[in-house]
Amino acid sequence: MVDSQYYLPNDIGIAALDCGEAFKLLSPKEKLYAHYLSRAAWYGGLVVLLQTSPESPYVYVLLQRLFRKQAPAQLEAVADAAGLSSEEYQFKALVWNSQAYKESPGEMEALWNNCSHLLYSLEDKQKQLGLGDKGVTTYFSGNCCLEDAELAQKFLDSKKLSAYNTRLFKKESAGKHCYEVRLASAVKKGEERRTRCGTYDFDEAVFSVQRGDYAFLMEKVSQNLEKAKAYAASDNQKGMLEEYIRSFTYGSVDAHKEGSRFWIKDKGPIVESYIGFIESYRDPFGSRGEFEGFVAVVNKAMSARFAELVSSAEVLLPELPWPPAFEKDHFLKPDFTSLDVLTFAGSGIPAGINIPNYDDIRQTEGFKNVSLGNVLAVAYATQKEKLTFLEEKDKDLYIKWKGPSFEVQVGLHELLGHGSGKLFIQDEKGKLNFDKAEVRNPETGELISSWYKGSETWDSKFSTIASSYEECRAECVGLYLCLNKQVLSIFGHEGEEAEEVVYVNWLNMVRAGLLGLEFYTPESKSWRQAHMQARFVILRVLLEAGEGLVTLCESSGADGRPDALITLDRSNIHTVGKRAMQKFLCKLQVHKSTADVEGGRALYETYSAVTSDGSHDFLRLRETVLLRKEARKMFVQANTLLKGETVELEEYEATAAGLIQSFTQRFTEDAEKLEAQLLELVSIDAPCWC
Repeated sequence: MVDSQYYLPNDIGIAALDCGEAFKLLSPKEKLYAHYLSRAAWYGGLVVLLQTSPESPYVYVLLQRLFRKQAPAQLEAVADAAGLSSEEYQFKALVWNSQAYKESPGEMEALWNNCSHLLYSLEDKQKQLGLGDKGVTTYFSGNCCLEDAELAQKFLDSKKLSAYNTRLFKKESAGKHCYEVRLASAVKKGEERRTRCGTYDFDEAVFSVQRGDYAFLMEKVSQNLEKAKAYAASDNQKGMLEEYIRSFTYGSVDAHKEGSRFWIKDKGPIVESYIGFIESYRDPFGSRGEFEGFVAVVNKAMSARFAELVSSAEVLLPELPWPPAFEKDHFLKPDFTSLDVLTFAGSGIPAGINIPNYDDIRQTEGFKNVSLGNVLAVAYATQKEKLTFLEEKDKDLYIKWKGPSFEVQVGLHELLGHGSGKLFIQDEKGKLNFDKAEVRNPETGELISSWYKGSETWDSKFSTIASSYEECRAECVGLYLCLNKQVLSIFGHEGEEAEEVVYVNWLNMVRAGLLGLEFYTPESKSWRQAHMQARFVILRVLLEAGEGLVTLCESSGADGRPDALITLDRSNIHTVGKRAMQKFLCKLQVHKSTADVEGGRALYETYSAVTSDGSHDFLRLRETVLLRKEARKMFVQANTLLKGETVELEEYEATAAGLIQSFTQRFTEDAEKLEAQLLELVSIDAPCWC
């Protein structure tokens, strides 16, 4: 049971992201624009293989070659002939009997040898993402530890370089630590001044800033963005693409920020997209962005609701539980649209997004929010018999109202969660964006004494906890403001129906906090997923509130195995629950606004702790969660195909075979060359992971 989290069942749910109707409504020009943006996203998405683990590219190429030669139905016959039952997982036997192996035995055996041990390994370091002895990461060479990451961050800050598009490799030379900072870019030369390429002495170490990481993929991304530019609908879209091309060509985060500024100005496009090194959830240090790119089409009916929420933001923001001085000077009304995803390339697909992640832009220039409607439609469909840890009387309510309540939570989380709160900043000229003789800490009553200075950012200051802390703050904003009748009315909920939405939203959050224990690793005392850690923290806060608001009891299930039951007293949500959120949210915001890393870390890590002490044995509950966990759904996405000057949409069935087919048809024109380049790059770096 301890290792059950490292095994995947054979019956994982698979859902198709339906974008057919939305795509049909696009003009020929819009379809071409969407096609080339999608191609850029898919090529860039392959970077994630190189950002995750040493074996990931080998696993990908092995599977591509296996399924390109034989479809799943054909391989099923091969498995039968090899004597494998449908329940057996003897993948090596299947590979050795496949057509791909018969045609290229040397290549297939080499691929297998490079990934098989790590693919199945349950050695502590190889079971999870982490830095140093806590896990595996390819954002850093294997000999890097937390101290190396901290030193590198200080160096990057000193050179005004963002870590978003970098990786760090450490070597020893002449008794000195020598660090290679790699910038993702298509070229290795040009625009040195903008990206600070060169060699520097820093704090008794040597840092070399170099370009060319993921070069062939960055070139593919740039080429397709250049083609998309010909079909852009506005000067803002053209400016955006030009800056993105410059960013991916030369490795400049500054250029990506300029592209993001154009993107913010591109109001209400029919085809929406964003691409780059975005979220830092999977960097163990919390500063480097994972590549992702999405292309989506506007859902006009749902977007109208979000537009009304944006219009109400200036009325709703003062309801948040921190003093006016801790809120942004001006709320910059963003686009907030509901989109049907055409393409989402990366390690996962969220339900909503608030971007860009550059705080200096979000604070003063604006941002956009998107809710991914066709993801919401299929990702959170629930069967009653699979609803764990809830009372029977709650299950029907949960199924009925989870979708509508989650829509409200996503809207509040993205717009008023990530979009709220001021950072106190002193720029490089010494100018403050607040009055330090007036602004007081509401927790102590004293004048604030800390703030962000120079090139310091939220991510660089709060590093390892930044992502989860911010997700927790946004989730708390959603819980707090969903109690507001005006908010519920915007989403079409009144009276008793509105109260059901509130109840299920809060119930979903406390259940999610319990389920989040799956993503905690006791051996390293670390969390592997930012959102899940955030929801566990919220569960702890609401349990601590007492007065019967939330109860969590261990029990024995009908099958005789350990079980648990979580309940929420709806009569206490508007009183006890609201007070708990009010108090906790204010603390989160004050620490964030004032760059109080020490106080913020102490608060957040206290609630994040998973122990056997206190009123609940969370370590034992974690074992129960793992025992009864349900695998997360996988999504099948369509492909766009260019036939002459016409773009066609190729859709696939919501099955494992459909998912596989979508991938084998994604890079048909240059698949073998692309795979060879991936393997060449990962083999060059292989010694760095030892």
